[in-house]
Amino acid sequence: MPKNKKKAESSSSDSDDGPVDRNVPPEKKAKMGSRTDDKEPTWVLEGKKLVKVREFKGKVYVDVREFYEKNGELLPGKKGISMTPEQWRKLLSLGDEINETISTMC
Repeated sequence: MPKNKKKAESSSSDSDDGPVDRNVPPEKKAKMGSRTDDKEPTWVLEGKKLVKVREFKGKVYVDVREFYEKNGELLPGKKGISMTPEQWRKLLSLGDEINETISTMC
């Protein structure tokens, strides 16, 4: 057997590498679209999909990301996007046009 043979990894799951806790305690649950009492301004989109306004390396970002729980702590996963305030404002300005497009497709 070759020494450098790596095990092929394949996953059809669309969740993050972190564990999935489907039984989130009531005190950690938040209503969809509600702001949480986190140290960073945070809003829950659905489940563990959150929007946070956070600072990273001295710059402010709007972070839309799927989080996972590890050792009782909610950690950011790989799935998501961080936008500068300018990118966020541009996305918001496209809201009506995007909503019209969605309406024609549904």
